[in-house]
Amino acid sequence: MTILLFAMLGVFIFMMFRRNKKTQQQQAKLQSQFAPGVDVMTSFGLYGRIVSMDDAENKVVLELSPGNLATVHRQAVTKIVEPTEEAAVDVPDDASSLTAADADVPAPAETPEETLKRLNDEGKKDS
Repeated sequence: MTILLFAMLGVFIFMMFRRNKKTQQQQAKLQSQFAPGVDVMTSFGLYGRIVSMDDAENKVVLELSPGNLATVHRQAVTKIVEPTEEAAVDVPDDASSLTAADADVPAPAETPEETLKRLNDEGKKDS
């Protein structure tokens, strides 16, 4: 019975060390990909672009928005953000491409009393 207990304990310890080793390998791989110009996310949810890195003091300077810099610990940077392709939206220069069908739909006529009643009823739904 005690042999089985020690065997289970040994398997548990082995799995724990294995998981730690995998995590360290993933972190090392991520750290090796850091370079100025890479978009990243910190562990506390800030997105920014790496401006410079100080390997001696483990500091990374991030540009959060144009002109706004933040210095964080190197291990606080936890994810490299891959750029996403945004679908191009075709916006016309003028309103000539709008369809006339949209303009033909009249707005429902509502008296001022009905409007006041509707607005008061909507306010009661929120609370």
